[in-house]
Amino acid sequence: MTPVETIAWDDTVLPFQLDKSDIRGRVARLDGVLDGVLKQHAYPATVEALVAEMTLLTALIGQTIKLRWKLSLQVQSNGPVRMIATDYYGPTQEGEPARIRAYASFDESRLTDDEPFSQIGNGYLAVMIDQGDGMKPYQGITGLAGGSLKACAEAYFAQSEQLPTRFALRFGKSTEPGVAEHWRAGGIMLQHMPKASPHAPGGNGNNESIAPEAGLALGEEDSENWNRANILLDSVEELEMIGPSVAPTTLLLRLFHEEAPRVFDVQAVTFGCTCSEDRVRQSLSIYSAKDIQKMTTPEGRVTADCQFCSAHYDLDPATVGKDAPVSGGA
Repeated sequence: MTPVETIAWDDTVLPFQLDKSDIRGRVARLDGVLDGVLKQHAYPATVEALVAEMTLLTALIGQTIKLRWKLSLQVQSNGPVRMIATDYYGPTQEGEPARIRAYASFDESRLTDDEPFSQIGNGYLAVMIDQGDGMKPYQGITGLAGGSLKACAEAYFAQSEQLPTRFALRFGKSTEPGVAEHWRAGGIMLQHMPKASPHAPGGNGNNESIAPEAGLALGEEDSENWNRANILLDSVEELEMIGPSVAPTTLLLRLFHEEAPRVFDVQAVTFGCTCSEDRVRQSLSIYSAKDIQKMTTPEGRVTADCQFCSAHYDLDPATVGKDAPVSGGA
């Protein structure tokens, strides 16, 4: 295993466990991922902040899904920001990065200068997991309340999963000397588990102790342990969360040394969209020639744009739809 000191921590999620408190968690650092998500669109600052928060939550929650699974978070509201959608694709093979993409739909004329969450009206946060072919997708929802997207996510876990959950998130534009301005984000997720495990949920059992006391099983978790961990989490500073000078392993020791933190295999994440010409053709394959004709532009083309990455597809109408010849595919 790579020594924790030599890991490049940007665009990673590090799972951990507090052995003395029976609490598990994750530390995320996003840099290029967040820049990749946001540079696809010229979002107003308020919308950028909401998409950044949602992307960070998605990275923290998504780390536990299995290979080739897909996690989606989606906000639907009647406010100026109508929708925020994120997807987290589990690695296709062990050791590969997970992929994240995100986008928002909004009515710019209704946006105000108030704090970002106020731009989301009444609606819901949906959490969806696609386990692959032949498996029924899972979906859970919670209302939009609490003053932030992280509060909505905490409510979801408490209500739908019966798991007390806390998030600490920091994100914004970095202005490091000698480096072009870019987005950075850092976050910590804690979950109160009913029983400690020698293996991180969703992991492969490989772990590395970063404190001498780690590995000791010292009784059952109770509300006192959870409250203490929350107090420690609330003491974290912005620069500790976002870095880049403080490694996540160092941060865990600073915050939770007495709780015996144990880290598991780090998961790399990258910006990645799954759109392709082949997928566009597939989505159009349900339409008749008459339907395709209605979609055809005055220039005689069928066009489609990806909401996530802004890719533009320009197709010959004779090669799409359910009446198109088989040889017309990409």
